[in-house]
Amino acid sequence: MEYVIIGGEIVDRGHATVDIEDRGYQFGDGVYEVIRVYNGKMFTAREHLIRLQESAEKISIQIPYQPTELEEMLKGLIDKNNLSNGIIYMQFTRGESPRNHAFPHNVAPTFVAYTRKVDRPVSSMQEGVKAIFIDDIRWLRCDIKSLNLLGNLLAKQKAVEAGCFEAIQHRGDIVTEGSSSNVAIVKNGTVITHPANNLILNGITRQKVKQVCEQNKIPFEEKEFTIEDVLHADEVFLSGTTVEVTPIVEVEEKKISGGTPGQVTKKLQQLIMDEIVKECGTIE
Repeated sequence: MEYVIIGGEIVDRGHATVDIEDRGYQFGDGVYEVIRVYNGKMFTAREHLIRLQESAEKISIQIPYQPTELEEMLKGLIDKNNLSNGIIYMQFTRGESPRNHAFPHNVAPTFVAYTRKVDRPVSSMQEGVKAIFIDDIRWLRCDIKSLNLLGNLLAKQKAVEAGCFEAIQHRGDIVTEGSSSNVAIVKNGTVITHPANNLILNGITRQKVKQVCEQNKIPFEEKEFTIEDVLHADEVFLSGTTVEVTPIVEVEEKKISGGTPGQVTKKLQQLIMDEIVKECGTIE
């Protein structure tokens, strides 16, 4: 039997329902988070839940729980489902209301969460992945982790159709991020990634990469870089909750770092793993 959270209660998934006029279903009017679980423990849970709160506030949804309360509920769901390694997904929508573009009054948010077994992407991390470039057609508030992901989905599908893992999005010549990840380049030993403004999501793994770089004296810069910078980078990598730190070894059929993961990327993989072990224990 599989369990989920509906409205703060853990219930059998087979008995879980959401109203057809929920605004998440009709408008994508909500926010979400995905947290990695290792050894039955959430990694960077507090950071994810704070970001969830911030995203909700930006679109005027009042989450009726404190991050500590949410964390306890999610721990209960992980235990109930006996999840060892995987993810926990959660979302808050504005709630159920007759369809109207304007925000409804006195409506309680709808909260749902579930778990899923997901293996670590070990082979991709060891061998690297391919990517393409694609125009970033999304809205101008990518800092909000909104349910409105159609632009991201279209970009990811283009990558899949091209036989690639990720689509590197760009506005004009400036690279922003991947369809489901942040993107960074390495040049002369310096890690460079787009500033954390409204044009990207400030990824939790991105933040961890910045932290371990600072702690280990690896030069780190948040500044704009171009398509040409990617093609002439020493290394390129993705960061994200499910991809951790994954090297990009080919972009638009051009080899990066000789087609193999670079040394800085491999160092960051180990440093992030050290952080995971600190929070969640040794990964088998």
